[in-house]
Order: sequence, then structure tokens, then C-alpha cells
Amino acid sequence: MKNEVKIHEVDPSLNSRRSFLKLSGLTLATTGLILAGCSDNDNDNDMPDNSLPGIRNGVFDLGSGDFGVLTYAYALEQLEADFYTKVVNGSGFNSVFSSVEREVLTDLYHHEVVHRDFFKATLNALLPNPSTQLLPTLAFNYGSLNFNSRTEVLATAKALEDTGVAAYNGAGKLIKTADYLLLAGKIVSVEARHASAIRSLINPNSKDFAGDDIVNMSTGLDDAKDPSKILPIAAGFITTKFTAKYLP
Repeated sequence: MKNEVKIHEVDPSLNSRRSFLKLSGLTLATTGLILAGCSDNDNDNDMPDNSLPGIRNGVFDLGSGDFGVLTYAYALEQLEADFYTKVVNGSGFNSVFSSVEREVLTDLYHHEVVHRDFFKATLNALLPNPSTQLLPTLAFNYGSLNFNSRTEVLATAKALEDTGVAAYNGAGKLIKTADYLLLAGKIVSVEARHASAIRSLINPNSKDFAGDDIVNMSTGLDDAKDPSKILPIAAGFITTKFTAKYLP
């Protein structure tokens, strides 16, 4: 039996920034643990050892191929979900941000939690031995970041969302299974909306929502970066040690 990954859409005539965020959001049905696009018989046990995530030399490694990318995405979604959880639960959330900003940030929080839980459920369903192969719940440290500062929170959100879009775009070429690539494409479209929304909060009514610092003006495409470029950035927040020796 398989779960379904559903994309909920709202009336496209709604034209506010917040409505724009509502155009896509993943929710998981609760009819089992095998998700859409994940077969019960994928011959996972026949794959080379380094394709599977797990502990190697005492340290968790993300693995390679489809599994490596899914585990990599799970790590990044844990980071984003943790960040927005701290934002919306901050003592100054209601006083520091406007009502529109609170709505947007709360939407982003819900999206990232769903993304995180989606990847966890997917990996739990697919891995031959998830008790030892599933990336552990990560720990994070945001240094001196003041979660009661609008400027600091939005700047960090911008960095995380831009990085997330580049990460998914860069990892897409590593995915071999068409269903996984489709799902990653749906999620990155949500992440791109996040990035645009945050940029619009920082500089309303400007072109920053698709600035040339993240969009290649000759191709019209967002940045794409390999895991080796993304993980050092994420490592500035993630304190749990893990490696990605088999990802480019």
C-alpha cells in the first residue's frame, strides 16, 4: 500500500504575496509509510554500500545517489524547520513583525515542518534498516542571532531560502528515479516561493524577489549548487557531525 503526496492549490485569482505562497504545499496522507513513487521492491539491497546512508568510521554519512540526495534534503529541511520553529515561537514574534509578516513566516514554518516530516517518512519507508541508516535528528546553533530582531531574522531566512533553492537545483542531476525528481521539483518550487516572499518582505515593491544575485539573467534560471558547496554553508548552523563523502 502506498501513501499519496497531494498538492493543494488555491484559487489562482488571489493575488497577494501570501496567497502566492498558498499555491503549493505538501501534505502526507496517513494510509501507510510507502509514499507515492516509492515501490515496495526497489532492489535497494543490491546497491553498492556507499549508496546507503549510515554510520561509517563512527560518523554518519549521507550516502550517494537517490538515497544520498534524499538524506541530504532531509538534513536541510531539518535546519529550515528548526529555524522557523524558533522564529514563530520567539518571545517577540507578535510585537516585532507586522500581521502580514507573521502570516508569511507562519506559512513558511508549516511548509518546512511538512517537508522535514515528508523526507523522514520517505526514508523510513525506503531504507533497508532505517534504525541505523536514517539521519538522526540534528542539533543546531544560531550563534548570536537575535530571534527578536526583524532585520536579523529576515536576513537569515533569506540566506536559508536562497541556499535551499540552489541546493535542490544542484542536486536534481543526481536523482535517478523519475518519481523522486518530480517530488523534488515540486518542493523546490515551494522553496523558490519562500525565497521570493522573504525578499519582498525585506524590500517591498522591488525587483529583489527575483534579483540577479540569485537568478541568471541570461538564462532566467535560479542558482544551482552541488552539495559540496551547500553543506559548508549549512554547517554554520548544524552542530551534529555528519559527512557527505559520496556526494559531489
